[in-house]
Amino acid sequence: MKASTTFPAGKPRNTAMGVYAAMAGVGATVGLLLGGVLTDALDWRWVFFINIPIGLAVLAGTKSLVEAERHPGRLDVPGAITGTGGLIALVYGITRGGEHGWTTGPTLASFATAAVLLAAFLVIEVRAAKPMMPLRLFKDRNRSGSYGTMLFIGAGLFAMFYFLTLYMQLILGYSAIRTGFAFLPFTIGMGTAAGLSSKLVTRLSPRLIAGPGLLVGAGGMLWFAGLEPDSSYAGHLLPAMFVTAVGLGLSFVPMTLGAVSGVDHQDTGMASALLNTAQQIGGALGLAVLSTISTSAANDKLPDAASSFFRGRATRDLPLVAKASEALTHGYTMAFIASGAMFLGGLAVTFLAMNAGRQEHTEGTAPVHMG
Repeated sequence: MKASTTFPAGKPRNTAMGVYAAMAGVGATVGLLLGGVLTDALDWRWVFFINIPIGLAVLAGTKSLVEAERHPGRLDVPGAITGTGGLIALVYGITRGGEHGWTTGPTLASFATAAVLLAAFLVIEVRAAKPMMPLRLFKDRNRSGSYGTMLFIGAGLFAMFYFLTLYMQLILGYSAIRTGFAFLPFTIGMGTAAGLSSKLVTRLSPRLIAGPGLLVGAGGMLWFAGLEPDSSYAGHLLPAMFVTAVGLGLSFVPMTLGAVSGVDHQDTGMASALLNTAQQIGGALGLAVLSTISTSAANDKLPDAASSFFRGRATRDLPLVAKASEALTHGYTMAFIASGAMFLGGLAVTFLAMNAGRQEHTEGTAPVHMG
């Protein structure tokens, strides 16, 4: 979220957050659908070019936005370099460790580099006059809890999209465009639950909304864990997808409000940006970890399961394809179980860290900047 439009505390803010959460789910699904259309009609490389007209459309739409209060400052270049570099090294180390071993030289070097850069980043942020990430934002336990919970949500959410896409296209044989359409129930569930959540925040504390939502989301992931190579869409994928979306839709609104409520005016943009960053970092780290889990589980069933699958298809070796499909599906289900555990981790953070009542998230003094 970037600072663009200001929403006062109370009903306008809650409604805006509900719309924002719903649009997050819609955007993810539309992206999958549009990517499928481009892949089937043209070539998969076109999915990278579609961002150009979308970006231009967003740029044109900014003319109707209300100008927010400006706070002049200086770019924290050392913080940006060390923070970004540290996260890149960490994700690379996790990804490489799963593929080539955790004790290999490059993997250990990646983790060591990540540790040094992230430690340097914290030191820089403490000493900087205009830090990129003001550490004072983490003094509020509810805000820190929102960031921690969103880290877990991002890890499980990105993994769900990734492994479901692999399952539908490789195991069930869906085309790219059919896979995109298959995710439509997620949009419906997310939008419905986000609208409900924006109304519940005026009556219940954030953890009494987000907590059950994360529990429902974890249940959806466990439902996915029961997938078989011949599972049906209507009987298994669709209901599990809808349940997961409802759970996440309930969670997004209170987490967003928890991150931006009560923050000083000059920090509203950074507070909301950190929430988005937590989700993206969680997605990157979660996908790296869960890919390792999935690959290891599949290879335990059948060595080089992915290679065997494609080799069997190329040579029309149907028994090999069937055996590899079982192994790959087993790997995906292990990843779904781990994703459910991540949602439960977010649930634990929510109940341990967040203690604000409903009024603290609906009657704060700071505006919310979204865009």
